[in-house]
Amino acid sequence: MSSEIARKLARNAGIAMILAASTFLSACQVRPLYSENSGVTEKLSSVGFSDASGRIEQQVRNRLIFLASRGAGEAANPQYHVELRATSSVADTLLRQSGDTSRAGRVTVTVTYTLSAIVDGRVIKAGSRQATALVDFSEQEFAKQRAIRDAENRAADQTAEFVGADLAAALSR
Repeated sequence: MSSEIARKLARNAGIAMILAASTFLSACQVRPLYSENSGVTEKLSSVGFSDASGRIEQQVRNRLIFLASRGAGEAANPQYHVELRATSSVADTLLRQSGDTSRAGRVTVTVTYTLSAIVDGRVIKAGSRQATALVDFSEQEFAKQRAIRDAENRAADQTAEFVGADLAAALSR
């Protein structure tokens, strides 16, 4: 008898959990970020970006302009402004046993940004994103420097994708 009561209680508890979960999930709104009626595409195309002070910042800025405007170029009359600061660091990861040279490394690009409305200057979103790209170091110095630059470009583009997604999410609210 007691096992039959326990089964009924477990079944009723399971039904109650399903009802509670369905009630909770019915309050959720799921919609595409770039849908036409959300207005995110228009808001993103009206974002202006700060001038770059270095090569890495320029790479991030160019990629963000492309992402925000869908390839149409920088906004003529921006309604929003993004202040960008990008830094890059290179770290050695595999040191040779026979010497002090490295065979591989990683490049990390960190972008700090602040999205604000131009009309009133209020900050809509501020944050920091980073991405890491792996790199193999050559024995030749020029090849090594070129590999580092290519890794910086890859990491900068990836970081710009992260920042672009953050900006789109912030503007969709």
